[in-house]
Amino acid sequence: MEHFDTIVVGAGVAGLSAAKLLADAGRRVVVLEARDRVGGRVVTDRTGGVATDLGASWIHGVTDSPVAAAAKAFGMRTVEFTVGGYQPDSRPIAYYGPDGTRLTDAAAQGFIDDIGAVDAALADVVAASGPGDSYRDVTDRALALQGWDAAREQRVREYLEHRSEEQYGAWIADLAAHGLDDDSIDGDEVVFPDGYDQLPVRLADRLDVRLEHVVTRVDWSEGMVTITTDRGVFTADTAVVTVPVGVLQSEDFAFEPALPDPIADALGRLRMNAFEKVFLRFPTKFWDDDVYAIRQQGPESAWWHSWYDLTPLHGVPTLLTFAAGPAAVATRDRPKEDVVDSVLAQLRRLYGDRVEQPTRVDITAWQDDPFSHGSYAYMTVGSTTADHDALATPIGGILHLAGEATWTDDPATVPAAMFSGHRAACAVLGAHMPIERLWAAG
Repeated sequence: MEHFDTIVVGAGVAGLSAAKLLADAGRRVVVLEARDRVGGRVVTDRTGGVATDLGASWIHGVTDSPVAAAAKAFGMRTVEFTVGGYQPDSRPIAYYGPDGTRLTDAAAQGFIDDIGAVDAALADVVAASGPGDSYRDVTDRALALQGWDAAREQRVREYLEHRSEEQYGAWIADLAAHGLDDDSIDGDEVVFPDGYDQLPVRLADRLDVRLEHVVTRVDWSEGMVTITTDRGVFTADTAVVTVPVGVLQSEDFAFEPALPDPIADALGRLRMNAFEKVFLRFPTKFWDDDVYAIRQQGPESAWWHSWYDLTPLHGVPTLLTFAAGPAAVATRDRPKEDVVDSVLAQLRRLYGDRVEQPTRVDITAWQDDPFSHGSYAYMTVGSTTADHDALATPIGGILHLAGEATWTDDPATVPAAMFSGHRAACAVLGAHMPIERLWAAG
């Protein structure tokens, strides 16, 4: 049985950040990781020599982002690709109406203006909402204030449903009223043509990372922490647990004693989402050159409503769409061919026979991943933004939780994971360490 100053459970960005800072401070640290690689939900596939980020893809706003600073220090190549969250007009978007015909510029602008009017009203409605209100409740109230006819209202209602799904992988009625409070972007957004996984690989450099060590139990009694894995038992004076919410809630991962309040209460109000990526590579580019995204309206948009042009990343004609919320649940057990046919049927509504069969398709399966049980966490009805920070409450002076779900300002992001790892390391040390030390050595 090995003993360490600190055990970090999970080699995602949160865990590696905490471990790197603690090791830099002279602590004897080990990182226990269930997977056969570092990175957690940051994973890059390089089949065919093209980097495809199957997990995290973007830095959503490079301004004051520690991830952007680390990427620059590590020499990670970036390409500007500003999505602006699920915004209606952050970049050129080709909108198609319910009949499959592209909207005129005037009609598209009218739709964009309608979304802006609802969002302006929504801020006050959300602020006045109660703890039992869903995002559906508050958006319906904001819509009712507009006095529009049924068709006009329905177009914006669909957009709000899709925003909930694409931002948090949740049906609008399941998301808390405050579930999109963090929906803001500071600065350009960028992606990584050479793969996001360079970040965790660099953070893991020179750390003691034990791969394929599946943790099943964390005992934090008796003034120390005992970690049970499928490859033995480890002990430490302190521990930082960075596994996703889905693992914390699973029967395969136990705390002894059980997590106390307010941590247990907050954890019970969060859920892992259903959010999968569908990458389609084509022989030729059949969509317009002057747009970065394609969106369709109407009943046909229930599952497939938005496609993003990733061609500039590698010069290969590529569209990315998302199976999010109900679509991800409904397609979870479907054969890959059926999912592809469903996506192509919608594209052919817009582009007809120009749509060829894709040369390659990648579909993620985070819902079935035993080490995450989903892509990231969202706030269920009854949750508040404070629940994120509550998860990070130190336990017994020896145990700390970290990860994207424990950071209030911008959860569900890699910066949130990095910030949370930094916070946990500082809590273990009982002193502040500059987060810049994560990348200061290059």
